[in-house]
Amino acid sequence: MRQSLRDLGYVEGQTIGLESRSSEGQSERWSDLATELVRLNVDIIVTLGTPATLAARTATTTIPIVMVGVGAPIKTGLILSLARPGGNITGLGQLGAELGSKRLELLKETLPNISRVAFLWNSANPDQKFHLDEVQAAARALGKTLHSVEVRSREELERAFATMTRERPSAMLLTADSLLQHYIERIVAFASTNRLPAIYQLREYVDRGGLMSYGASSLALERRAAAYVDRILKGTRPADLPVEEPTKFELIINLKTAKALGLAVPLSLLSRADEVIE
Repeated sequence: MRQSLRDLGYVEGQTIGLESRSSEGQSERWSDLATELVRLNVDIIVTLGTPATLAARTATTTIPIVMVGVGAPIKTGLILSLARPGGNITGLGQLGAELGSKRLELLKETLPNISRVAFLWNSANPDQKFHLDEVQAAARALGKTLHSVEVRSREELERAFATMTRERPSAMLLTADSLLQHYIERIVAFASTNRLPAIYQLREYVDRGGLMSYGASSLALERRAAAYVDRILKGTRPADLPVEEPTKFELIINLKTAKALGLAVPLSLLSRADEVIE
């Protein structure tokens, strides 16, 4: 987003100032962080993910909020509609849950004999329940068993690892929740150590050694957010800026990881991949 703002002519420290806050994987911190930014009297708050956006909405009903990568903005009550969001929130959705079934199908295509799939998700994130519902329905349709593994903190993540080590699922499916993103290195290392094939929503996991991902580019969404910031700074109201949802989705496959897992990725899948990491 910083680069995109520069491309739009903004010079950090001269024509625009940026304040950054992170929960560091602790969801309970979002409220205090949002309140802190409101007290700084910022002109716009850009949020990544549903928990951060909900916290910002609670902290202010007047400062414009540009959300990025929110999974179910209408169902979670953040906006009224995509065309007319209303209130002080606009930005970019992610279509995470809607693609959950597609990710499960890609897993099945790669591993036709999988039986039990672990679904790792953050139950403290309101939009994740919709993701779980979507994947559960897909699992039933494909004749697979979905094992829900809930995580709300670092401690619960370690317990989730212990549970999966004990129960030995055939594969793992993840959401793009910000808590899980904070522990991306730990999650990829767990999957590698336990030889657990996994499909992710974000390519960042695959860049770090994950097997495959399918979803919208988070970098593209963040770059696009700069255009919203620009229009709001130039006077457009958030309520008048339609919320965009991605139309392009990337399939990224890490062939090196597949070989380490002893998997032969079907040529039909490799031919459809947007990028194959070797």
